[in-house]
Amino acid sequence: MRKFFSKLLGLLLVVALAAALYMWLWTAPINPRAYHPPAKPEMTGPLAPNQDLVGARILAKGSVPAPEDVAIGPDGDIFCSCGDGTIRRIKPSGRVEVLVNTEGRPLGMVFDAQGNLIVADAVKGLLSVSRLGRVTVLATEAGGAPIKLADDLDIASDGKIYFSDASARFGIHGYLYDLLESRPTGRLLVYDPAQGKAEVLLAGLSFADGVSLSHNQDYVLVTETYAYRIRRFWLRGPRAGTNDIFADNLPGFPDNISRGSGGRYWLACFTVRNDLLDWMHPHPWIKELLAKLPEFMWPRPAAYGLVLALDQDGRIVRSLQDPAGQTVTNVTSVKEHQGRLYLGSLFQDQVAVVKLQ
Repeated sequence: MRKFFSKLLGLLLVVALAAALYMWLWTAPINPRAYHPPAKPEMTGPLAPNQDLVGARILAKGSVPAPEDVAIGPDGDIFCSCGDGTIRRIKPSGRVEVLVNTEGRPLGMVFDAQGNLIVADAVKGLLSVSRLGRVTVLATEAGGAPIKLADDLDIASDGKIYFSDASARFGIHGYLYDLLESRPTGRLLVYDPAQGKAEVLLAGLSFADGVSLSHNQDYVLVTETYAYRIRRFWLRGPRAGTNDIFADNLPGFPDNISRGSGGRYWLACFTVRNDLLDWMHPHPWIKELLAKLPEFMWPRPAAYGLVLALDQDGRIVRSLQDPAGQTVTNVTSVKEHQGRLYLGSLFQDQVAVVKLQ
């Protein structure tokens, strides 16, 4: 018996050494840099934990897989950009229909003045989808470089479409590599229908995600998910063409952002900050080793529902939460419509609706 355990121990040692050698020699899929995130804010004041999302009304449970964004049509239909490539419509009756399959991964969506659904598709680029489901490709490149991961958008009154290209390095299936690499390559773009092409407004963003024009359209906001902040690009006035930080050191990973009533902006946070990840960020070698492991061994995002309301100065004035992720979790979009918030999620199969007080 002693000889058996001795052989087993030797075998385990050889396997461990072989695995260590393999990990050391295998080229990592990323080239990470050190990033020193700010100490996360305390969850106090407007951020104090609450249950405001727990009682949300649930629509189309099980019929809308991973609805990353929602858009409300003029007739009250709710449109969802789903993980299987489809854009689905929830009728007021509750019936769910497939409008179209883009054969990509539709994300942010906004209706234009002609009633077309303009879509940021992570695979196909910037698209226009007609009422009948006809897909027209608007842009697949900007500034001489391909649009790698179109993410979110907003449309100005003059018809220009402001949208994000989250990463120049990784597509939709490698977005977590972009998180570990910490090399900002995201872009804020604008598509001018009159010229039929997209141009670069701002580059070097840390995973450019949500996009929203200001209430009077003098600037556009773009979230930098992996830097926990929102950047502002000025379109008009004495600061036109410059950018600054609108909100910094957010308590979670900011995703889509949209205008709300009373001059507010609604910000979806995919989850709260991860202490282990923040600890790893200053150490590129740890992130490089982690990237070599299967993704199931990576730190998992907390199941936490979090939506923030920001004022016109970028200050957090309210939060709506589901700390345990009982009803709502991993929120990626929030749209206000007739006194209600409609929430999309990357991991759930539903649309959550919250009545505003």
